[in-house]
Amino acid sequence: MLRIAVCVSGGGTNLGAIYDALDSGIIKDAQIVRVISNNQGAYALERAKAHGSDAICVSPKNFENRDLFNAALLDALAECKPDLVVLAGFLVNVPECIINAFTNRIINIHPSLIPSFCGKGYYGLKVHEGVLSRGVKVTGATVHFVDAGIDTGKILSQKAVYVEDGDTPEVLQRRVMEQAEWIILPDVISKIASGDIKIG
Repeated sequence: MLRIAVCVSGGGTNLGAIYDALDSGIIKDAQIVRVISNNQGAYALERAKAHGSDAICVSPKNFENRDLFNAALLDALAECKPDLVVLAGFLVNVPECIINAFTNRIINIHPSLIPSFCGKGYYGLKVHEGVLSRGVKVTGATVHFVDAGIDTGKILSQKAVYVEDGDTPEVLQRRVMEQAEWIILPDVISKIASGDIKIG
């Protein structure tokens, strides 16, 4: 049974897609053992509680400095003994101590076709604003391993989504979630659970 910890910052739509895939049997032999948010008001925590998952907040606002926050976040992950850590809209730069503790066991979903529109400053709506301002015709989403860089780890899956005339960042964000993110993230987790994708 693959033990999964999911880290989130906002509404938890990708978390919801993982729960849906677990409930429908798309993901087999896996369970979410803890959901962690850096934001006390994140709706994702309510989603987790509704599914009976352990849900906690580890906020940098509650610590004197970043090192103490990083240590608390590492402790919160280590406590639940996950085989896999999933960053599902987690707007925190993952510290080196966590990357070292879970080498090749952390994956992230990013709302563009890496290497386009990724790295420092590209998160949330900013990604889609960048896509529209450049006038590109195809965007999408990427699932990748997390390493010490920002969006630089090995790519595990990508799915393209067409940009349409009249798109706003919000409309494009929703289409990328529905047509790419909610499909490839559960698929990669399923392949990890079945052993088709090796971790660790």
